[in-house]
Amino acid sequence: MNKADLIDRIAAGSRISKAQAATAIDTAVDSITSALKKGDRVALIGFGTFSVSQRKARNGRNPQTGATIKIAARKVAKFSAGAELRKAVNRTK
Repeated sequence: MNKADLIDRIAAGSRISKAQAATAIDTAVDSITSALKKGDRVALIGFGTFSVSQRKARNGRNPQTGATIKIAARKVAKFSAGAELRKAVNRTK
């Protein structure tokens, strides 16, 4: 499923226009992104939690040359699935 498919489903399920559904999705994504930029966690009970994790600097290898390279420390976005989402994914038909 891509963004357009999600917009179609939200519009049909909520009986709103596709433009309104697209605005709702964009607003949700922007809100989650800005919270993560601040270092906050975003918890959607039953669905999951978005958070920011710090990765340490490390050495890596260039696959073409085999040379050792330095990989800088960075922050990464992380998602942990909630209990209900895990159950739904693992439920058999």
